[in-house]
Amino acid sequence: MQHKRKLFIITGMSGAGKSQALKMFGDLGFYCVDNLPMALFAQFADYVKTHPELTNIALGVDVREGERLKELPALLKQNTQKDFATTVIFLDASEECLIRRFSETKHKHPIHKKLAAAIAHEHKLLAPLRVAANKVIDTTDLNLGELKEKIAALLELTKEGEMQISVVSFGFKNGIPKDTDLVMDVRFLPNPYYVPSLKTKTGLDQAVQDYILSFDQTREFSARFTDLIKYLIPLYIKEGKSYLTIAMGCTGGKHRSVFMAHQLAETLRQQGLSASEFHRDIGL
Repeated sequence: MQHKRKLFIITGMSGAGKSQALKMFGDLGFYCVDNLPMALFAQFADYVKTHPELTNIALGVDVREGERLKELPALLKQNTQKDFATTVIFLDASEECLIRRFSETKHKHPIHKKLAAAIAHEHKLLAPLRVAANKVIDTTDLNLGELKEKIAALLELTKEGEMQISVVSFGFKNGIPKDTDLVMDVRFLPNPYYVPSLKTKTGLDQAVQDYILSFDQTREFSARFTDLIKYLIPLYIKEGKSYLTIAMGCTGGKHRSVFMAHQLAETLRQQGLSASEFHRDIGL
């Protein structure tokens, strides 16, 4: 039996965090479209059906659609019952909070009225969507991290195997890789570079691995660092993170960092986690 595609409609009050929520869905690998016109909804549904790779979709819908918003519940019923597992998320916040956020950001409300009147009008326009929502999230007292956590819980991102982990080795002499979450300096480990028979080999060669592992400090560090990563993974998932990049560096990026990155990735894979490895400077 073919599984239905997941379709999330992200809507709610202006200033309540819809744009941030949609960005979070994008970070989680969803195909995201913001402010899709209601008139194109049926065509968009047909487009998705012809692209099997689009299994997770998130649409941002807000007050910019005006009176046409009242059509959305019927459109969802007509076009998604058979092909999509649809969830409507409505983001809300107190009037005081919305006024404060607009004042702090200097953004204009999409309804061109005085702010309090615009918020009241928006509440009225969005009332049918709020009623139709599967989940209402009040962001009045939430920071971005807490909003991520709520969305992660909503998506049931609680399995460690769902996180994509990348382990990268590198040489400090060539600079730290960009877009890394954790950087570990392993230059304190004994260096095979100074062993003539190992100098031209890499951390993927058995002789180099045997040399590095022959030291007590290597084995102790490996066990402690692996335990730390295993401890952190469920905490990152709870925070809403779906990708984790761990960079391990030595001087040249050929021996110690390569072996330690390889060993960590192998250990994580053996425990059922999705871990890939990349050795940036091994061929330099």
